[in-house]
Amino acid sequence: MHDGCAGSFENGKQVVDKIRMMGFAQQLMPMPMEIECQGCKETFTMEEFEGHCPKCDMVHGVTPCHAFDPNNIMAAGIGY
Repeated sequence: MHDGCAGSFENGKQVVDKIRMMGFAQQLMPMPMEIECQGCKETFTMEEFEGHCPKCDMVHGVTPCHAFDPNNIMAAGIGY
């Protein structure tokens, strides 16, 4: 069920599953963000709602409603 922007997630896998299910994973974010990989700590630019660290392939995700704050980006796992 879609609960709009009120949804909350316990972990990054739930976030990535949600954006994939809704078809947002490969869509561009409103503005790219420089983030620190939650796996290897490498800094990279996340441009889509689902981002992959180029160094370790840690998958990160954020929902469109929360894409304006890098604190909302969550890691789902390496190669997830």
